Amino acid sequence: MGNVLVVQSKVKEFAKKIGGKDVSRFSGDAVEELSKRVEVIIKDAVKRAKENKRGTVQGRDI
Repeated sequence: MGNVLVVQSKVKEFAKKIGGKDVSRFSGDAVEELSKRVEVIIKDAVKRAKENKRGTVQGRDI
């Protein structure tokens, strides 16, 4: 597993909250894939901030 950018316990807690008894667990590999998606979102947002000559990523960059 590479850099994990999400808090696994919070992801699992949220999945259990919205999934109820039907979907109450979130596997480690699902957390890893979610983290990969977050990484892409962050990379894209940083690129956009740079293109706009800003040192701060803003909501609109995401």
